[in-house]
Amino acid sequence: MGYVTNSAILPVLIGKGGLIISDSLNHNSIVNGARGSGATIRVFQHNTPSHLEKVLREQIAEGQPRTHRPWKKIIVVVEGIYSMEGELCKLPEIVAICKKYKAYVYLDEAHSIGAVGKSGRGVCELLGVDTADVDIMMGTFTKSFGSCGGYIAGSKELIQYLKYTCPAHLYATSISPPAAQQIISAIKVILGEDGSSRGAQKLARIRKNSNFFRSELQKMGFEVLGDNDSPVMPIMLYNPAKIPAFSRECLKQNVAVVTVAFPATPLLLARARICLSASHTKEDLLKALEVISQVGDLVGIKYFPAEPKKQQQQQQQKQGKGTIKLE
Repeated sequence: MGYVTNSAILPVLIGKGGLIISDSLNHNSIVNGARGSGATIRVFQHNTPSHLEKVLREQIAEGQPRTHRPWKKIIVVVEGIYSMEGELCKLPEIVAICKKYKAYVYLDEAHSIGAVGKSGRGVCELLGVDTADVDIMMGTFTKSFGSCGGYIAGSKELIQYLKYTCPAHLYATSISPPAAQQIISAIKVILGEDGSSRGAQKLARIRKNSNFFRSELQKMGFEVLGDNDSPVMPIMLYNPAKIPAFSRECLKQNVAVVTVAFPATPLLLARARICLSASHTKEDLLKALEVISQVGDLVGIKYFPAEPKKQQQQQQQKQGKGTIKLE
């Protein structure tokens, strides 16, 4: 799975005398992988390229702790779509900075591969970044591909090196044939190599579903994190006591939601994470929105004023009548 891919690959890529610069909201698997590598770890403010540049400049100037020798290797680790924020990575700016300071880029595409981009090729395609500029691309087969396992994409030399040294490859059991075939078939569908337009239709539908659901939740007055086109939508709950209340009340009305609390998020930043897929129909979305809206009122998590649809229409009608009278 993706967790093992991150936590097993990072210690193989870098070790003592190396520097890992990690986004402050990177997934736990990246954090554990970085800690296990023995490299020095520095963190930059979430999705802030200017702070990344500041950290890079400081670290290159200072060098290794105590000896102040140059770093053997510098890897900048970011995610394509942040799993708990639903935000897209500012990849073009980050890649430009890494090129400038000759650092390697490690991109975790667990939530973005097969879900965003015109042909489902992830954030590089969506944001117009050349994949040759990203040194290591990691992803999981457990989300868009509906199977198990994870992957690393990179140069031929890198992959050859990992085959000989990565414990997750050397000591693990091979992926089962049905799981492997599921991945191959899913890739063919996404790329349109199955002879149909199913992949393109699904990609268009997931984008449409995501943007519709996000805008409707915001109109209702919920605080929704993330960017447009992202299928991950965190609804902020904040109060830890509201986590089970929101989840159970939704479940009573046959809507299952995923709630996320400490330690996956900070103690007072609890949230419900909505992940949409292309198989959700318009009826599913409307039913879910209706239930979430009712439960939101009950639990008290609509932190912004809702858009008053009926009142707006009435006011417009009155204004329209008013103008007629004036004329």
